[in-house]
Amino acid sequence: MRNGTLDMQIEDKLEQLSPEELKQFIEEAHRTLEIKQKEKRSEVIRQIKELAASVGLDVDIRVKSKTAEAKPSRKRAKLPPKYRHPSDASITWTGRGQMPRWLRELVNQGHDREEFRISA
Repeated sequence: MRNGTLDMQIEDKLEQLSPEELKQFIEEAHRTLEIKQKEKRSEVIRQIKELAASVGLDVDIRVKSKTAEAKPSRKRAKLPPKYRHPSDASITWTGRGQMPRWLRELVNQGHDREEFRISA
C-alpha cells in the first residue's frame, strides 16, 4: 500500500501531463497490467499442474481468450408494441419481458391487461 506522500507525488505528476501524454500513459498501464495478469495466470497454471502431478494426476487447463469471453449479441427484430399506456400514448410495451411498472400497477388496481392492448 502506498503512503499519502507518494500518492500526492504521483497525482502531481499526472496533473502535469498533457491529455495526449496521459492517454499514452493509460495505454501503457493497460499493456503492463495485461502482461502482469498473463504472467500471474501462467504461474498459477504451473503451480496447479505441479500440485496435480505430485498426486499422480494430469490436468489440462484451457484458458479462455478475450474474444471467447464476450458473447456475441443477438440482433432481434424490433417488435411492434402490444400495449399502450392509457394517458400517455408514447409509453408502450411489446408484451415481452417483465411487465412494466405502469401496467403492473394498473393490473393490481383491478384493471384487465387486455384493456390496454393495441387493436390491430
